[in-house]
Amino acid sequence: MTAAAPEWAFAAALAGLPYMAWDRLGAILAEAGGEPREAWRHVAQGCAGDAWARAAAAVPVEAVADAHIRAGVRVHLHHRDGYPPALAEDHEAPPVVFTLGSPSALDEHIPRAGIIGTRRCTGYGRDVARDFGRELSAAGVAVVSGLAMGIDGASHEGALEAVPVGARPIAVVGSGLDVVYPRRHALLWRRVAESGLIISEAPLGCRPEPWRFPARNRIIAALSDVLVVVESHPAGGSLHTVRSAEERGVTVMAVPGPVRSKASAGTNRLLSEGCPPACDVDDVRVALALETAGRSGRDDPDSRPAPEETDAAVLAILGWEAVSLEEVMARSGLAPARVALALAHLEQGGWARGAAGWWERAAAP
Repeated sequence: MTAAAPEWAFAAALAGLPYMAWDRLGAILAEAGGEPREAWRHVAQGCAGDAWARAAAAVPVEAVADAHIRAGVRVHLHHRDGYPPALAEDHEAPPVVFTLGSPSALDEHIPRAGIIGTRRCTGYGRDVARDFGRELSAAGVAVVSGLAMGIDGASHEGALEAVPVGARPIAVVGSGLDVVYPRRHALLWRRVAESGLIISEAPLGCRPEPWRFPARNRIIAALSDVLVVVESHPAGGSLHTVRSAEERGVTVMAVPGPVRSKASAGTNRLLSEGCPPACDVDDVRVALALETAGRSGRDDPDSRPAPEETDAAVLAILGWEAVSLEEVMARSGLAPARVALALAHLEQGGWARGAAGWWERAAAP
């Protein structure tokens, strides 16, 4: 190890050690005062365990730096200049992230919609994801997804159809940026990198190990202003991203699907639990606009947008004590999907709040 290696190279080398999850890496860096060079020294001396010390002994940090420079991969350290602002304040922010492509894809003024779903999608789901990706990108919304097979890949294919006029696509992957996974997405991977941005918390050379994907999903959630689930099986991996989004207060929308389709079982369940439906791109655009208005409305109650007629009727049913979603539907006489959309509007506008299927007023009109 030489003093010539840049500070970020030590963080990259640490991130590449076997089973170095983001939370453990964060703890090791914190123990070293946030200094990657010092953290590497501690690990190499065995302070974090003999296994990592042995692994570190086989890693030339200078070579790590050279590989990332030659590949055009940027390395960003949390709390340092250049780190993506969209991730900086997240409670599970990666200690180090690696990016390939255009950083402007993450411009804070560009709204972002996550589109996720099952790898084992139907033709219906693939078509919807592709249409949503294309139309959202054309409308100036950056599509965030995971470059996986199925819904993820279809949404990015659609987004690329709108480039260069549309917003740049953003992909979050679970391997090093030189390890394309799945292999059949090599061309799609390259096109996203050329037109938009690919993000990973794994350095070059890291394989797509199974434990990396649940961790990857929290980043998709953190980058999304709204998360759209196109198709999901009852226990699909997409639901991990949904839970991460809910933890962050991100609006989760679901595309309704055929009741006999297993690929839509998860999304239809989300709808039954109160998630607003995404029947077309306009639904997503409305949710994105409400998300922006809702943020400003929470800072200044007088700036909240007035509820529209149907939303106001649903708000009138709510009291200052929580009522169940079933009671709201029964008293409103509206279709369940319309009630769910109205409640989403009211929540994003700062008029109502909901949790676990119960709803109450957050402010008087």
